Amino acid sequence: MIGESLVDAYLERIGAERPERADSAALRRLQERHVLSVPFENLDYHFDQDTDIVMDERVLDKIVHRRRGGGCYEINPALGLLLEALGYTVRILPAQVHRPDGLGSRQGHLVLRVDLPDGSSWLVDAGFRRNSRRPLRIGLAGPQQDPHGSYELTETAGGLQLALDGTPLYLVDPRPCRIEDFGPTLWWFRTFPGSPFRQDLFCSLPTLEGRVTLKGNVLTRTERGERTRQVLADGAAVLAAYEKYFGFRLDRLPTPPVLPEGSTGVQLD
Repeated sequence: MIGESLVDAYLERIGAERPERADSAALRRLQERHVLSVPFENLDYHFDQDTDIVMDERVLDKIVHRRRGGGCYEINPALGLLLEALGYTVRILPAQVHRPDGLGSRQGHLVLRVDLPDGSSWLVDAGFRRNSRRPLRIGLAGPQQDPHGSYELTETAGGLQLALDGTPLYLVDPRPCRIEDFGPTLWWFRTFPGSPFRQDLFCSLPTLEGRVTLKGNVLTRTERGERTRQVLADGAAVLAAYEKYFGFRLDRLPTPPVLPEGSTGVQLD
């Protein structure tokens, strides 16, 4: 359990007040503030190979104190630690991402299940390129409307399938697991040249009216359906964009990957 001072710092980081009780209304506010404050990014995959990517309590330094983001293996465990410290019952679940060539590995994605005293259970995910802004009720039939679209959770023989606007995103295994179970998959994402996190360089954050994404030196901003694209002039402009749009400073730039011909990288918006 993380200490009270770190909880306070975490809440300040995401611009959220400490909830009076661990209920669904507070959970909704906490996830929304987290999604709008902590970017989905993979910059550490493109620094030196000895750059640590961790999933345990050490990740809180990166997200809270250095005001960075990360992938699902970093963002969701960090959010889970915050929720547990605030009195929520949290379980870690593995999920398989739908890819063009079929379902990915069982530990390809990490999500949270939050169970409340009123008997309700919620899917919490703040670390996916198309995650909902607010928690999704598990066991609720039909679409659930969210600022990011219409989500639906469907019980299938293989698990709990999540779809956005009718498009399947991932399949959740309802059996809880341990954070260390994701170690081999993190190693694969970290080291295999063909992994999606090695083939692209991105930092993306939803806003109240759209999204801002920096992929290499290309800044894309979407607001109320209007999209603008800007190629930044040099490294100094890229560093300034990280600070202006995502709220953190870097002392050097990550090394951009060389994309295969015809590839556009990870779809973020």
